[in-house]
Amino acid sequence: MAFTMRSGLPSIRARLDRAGILLSGLCALHCIASIVVVSAIGIGGEWLLAPEIHRYGLVVALLIAAVAIGLGALRHRRMAPFVVAMMGLSFMGGALAVPHGAQEAILTIIGVSLVTLGHILNLRHTHGSLSGRA
Repeated sequence: MAFTMRSGLPSIRARLDRAGILLSGLCALHCIASIVVVSAIGIGGEWLLAPEIHRYGLVVALLIAAVAIGLGALRHRRMAPFVVAMMGLSFMGGALAVPHGAQEAILTIIGVSLVTLGHILNLRHTHGSLSGRA
């Protein structure tokens, strides 16, 4: 049973890394679309700029990164994915402290880009450790 669980963990972790990458991209798209739609058309501000979306997004990003990158770090013993992702999560958290607008979007986009890079590094390092190249 331990062998089955151990062999299933890389698959779960890799799926979470891929989900983290996808969600980071969607978050960046949301930031850009919010600014464009609200600024250009003047609609959707109540929903698109709702602080709850950003807080929930940060919680989801923290959970996915903690599990995926945490499991990856245990597997490949490299700190780079963790450090890069934590810097990104810090930028995302910092974006919650500024008013809505360009400054918030810039901080969030920097954050999600770093979180995405952390997940990509995690996938690469874990793949290398599984194939013996790490």
